[in-house]
Amino acid sequence: MTLRLACSDFAFPLLEHSRVLDLIAALEIPGVDIGIFGGRSHLGPERIVSDIPKAATELRLKMQERGLQVADIFLIPGGFDTLAPNHPDAAERGRSRDLFQRILEFTVRCNATHMTCLPGIPWKQETLDSSLKRSSEELAWRMEQAKQVGVVFAVEPHLGSIAPSPETVIQLLEMTPGLSLTLDYTHFTYQGIKDNAVEPLVAFASHFHARCGAKSRPQVAFEKNEIDYARVIDAMKEYNYSGYVELEYVWIDWEHCNEVDNLSETIRLRDFLLQRIKQKGDNGV
Repeated sequence: MTLRLACSDFAFPLLEHSRVLDLIAALEIPGVDIGIFGGRSHLGPERIVSDIPKAATELRLKMQERGLQVADIFLIPGGFDTLAPNHPDAAERGRSRDLFQRILEFTVRCNATHMTCLPGIPWKQETLDSSLKRSSEELAWRMEQAKQVGVVFAVEPHLGSIAPSPETVIQLLEMTPGLSLTLDYTHFTYQGIKDNAVEPLVAFASHFHARCGAKSRPQVAFEKNEIDYARVIDAMKEYNYSGYVELEYVWIDWEHCNEVDNLSETIRLRDFLLQRIKQKGDNGV
């Protein structure tokens, strides 16, 4: 197994974006996950859609100058209910589709081949089955749009989403054949769900978010980690996982995520993963 490492540009929000890319290159991490988050990322949706060709050219050149590659374009329009793909209001879903298509164009222009979105949420005014069915329909549409332009589309199951548990994720996947995952164990670990219950989802993953987490804490220092990343690597090898493993530490005022030294923890987890691959006699890149 070849370990393809990436780092999120949103791990270091206090740095100017070019400096973030300099730092990732200095860490000898070849891939970058580009966050496009409404109101809280270096590259916001509004800035990109105002001139997609210009925004894509600027990012592409910055990446090329540093020998970096775009591992994933991660779109989060705002709060979980903002332009959610399964919003009950048809007009809002239309605006969500429009933004998706614009960011998909940006993805292609950046020479990127992977895009991640969120799957939607359960809406209080309707049954869970109705919210899940609409999510499946909208995600299937997005998957087809991405496929037509050579981009792999994935969703990240997360806390507060329509698919917060391994069981609901499997249900969504069964309803949406061909859908792939951007998999992050920490959203399950936070709930006290054990690694062996999450592990079968690796078979459906096209992208992976890695950080240290524990019960009731989505992000912790390495010594407090409760995720067996050695076992995760073994599962990736078993399921022939070939996507990027992105080191995804975040610095936000939510669930103590701003209490971790993102730079040091990125290095520690990077070195652990590379050492694990080396011990297995595989190649780490």
